[in-house]
Amino acid sequence: MFSRSGYQALPLGDFDRFQQSSIGLYGAQKGFFSFGSKADPLGSARNAADSSQGWLSWICHGIITSLVFLLMLLTFPISGWFALKIVPSYERMVIFRLGRLRAPQGPGVVLLLPFIDHWQRVDLRTRAFNVPPCKLISRDGAVLSMGADVQFRVWDPALSVLVVKDLVAATRMTAQSAMAKALGKKSLREIQGEKLRIGEQLLLDINDMTKSWGLEVDRVELTMEAVLQPPRDALLGPLGAIAPVLEGSPPQLASHLLDSTPSAPEADSVVMVSEVDPPRRRPSVTELLSAVEPILSEALVSQVGASYQVDIILPGGARSTFFIDLSSGSGRAGCGVPQGSPDVVLEVAEEDLQELMLGELRPLAAYMSGRLRVQGDLQLALRLEELFKAVKLHR
Repeated sequence: MFSRSGYQALPLGDFDRFQQSSIGLYGAQKGFFSFGSKADPLGSARNAADSSQGWLSWICHGIITSLVFLLMLLTFPISGWFALKIVPSYERMVIFRLGRLRAPQGPGVVLLLPFIDHWQRVDLRTRAFNVPPCKLISRDGAVLSMGADVQFRVWDPALSVLVVKDLVAATRMTAQSAMAKALGKKSLREIQGEKLRIGEQLLLDINDMTKSWGLEVDRVELTMEAVLQPPRDALLGPLGAIAPVLEGSPPQLASHLLDSTPSAPEADSVVMVSEVDPPRRRPSVTELLSAVEPILSEALVSQVGASYQVDIILPGGARSTFFIDLSSGSGRAGCGVPQGSPDVVLEVAEEDLQELMLGELRPLAAYMSGRLRVQGDLQLALRLEELFKAVKLHR
């Protein structure tokens, strides 16, 4: 059934030899009645102790199992409703009899002994989960919000029960770690253009780590939520054009500087010197807040769709709080905390808030530099840029 997976169950000490069997009392575990000794890497001293304990355990196991089986036969019309289980073709039943693992049972009718058998169903069908988006840094310094969709299936029911307690959670953490390691070696352009090839490589890396758990990953699909920060080359902008000039020889550098030096004005020419404008006074936070209320509208609410609590750190160390509710109606803004729980709580200094509302500082740049602290969804916090653009246009 799982011939295409290419994996075989790994040896796990005493659990490495199983055989499929029909309904029976002792036929499910190979070597149940064998008395031969087994090689133990811990030495002959432990083998001698295990030998005596093995005989005692076998005797107790046989007596208890026989008594329970006899009791089940005496009360069979009633006990049959509890002892017989139907296992469909897409499931297997892993049974522990007095703590000892038996071979996976099914499909069909499976006999369970009351009081001494503990069982667990294992679904063999393909299942899927998603790796939640997380912030990753690519090789060229870009900050990405990346997630993934993963499909997997169980090919060894016994290993999936013995080795891992929470199969989905363990596989999700493994996939997230492999994704961060693989994407950290790629540039943003490679990630955008080679998603399929990177997903295939991630599938092999995840399978190498999870094959001993009894599962196989069938498919990994990367999803890019957003580019939170462009690469370093894009941040340099026009300054990147200076680098080729600086790499030239000294005569070339001198020639470039002489050519770029402005010539002296002629004697007959008139040079106009403008007076230096006096520095503009920045509006206070109260003035900026008063400018927010007139621009609130249903269109802005449809673009943002969230409520915010803004904690302002004043120069003297005091704090001031106001709210901007853009979740319903035409929106509201005012001092204090909003009614109900806000979607995002922001903490920012007064000077930084002035730069944000005047359009001199973008929310993403403020967040990446630590000047804007966000509690809640980062994507909702970045939507405030629409409000800041409206404030700038209104002024």
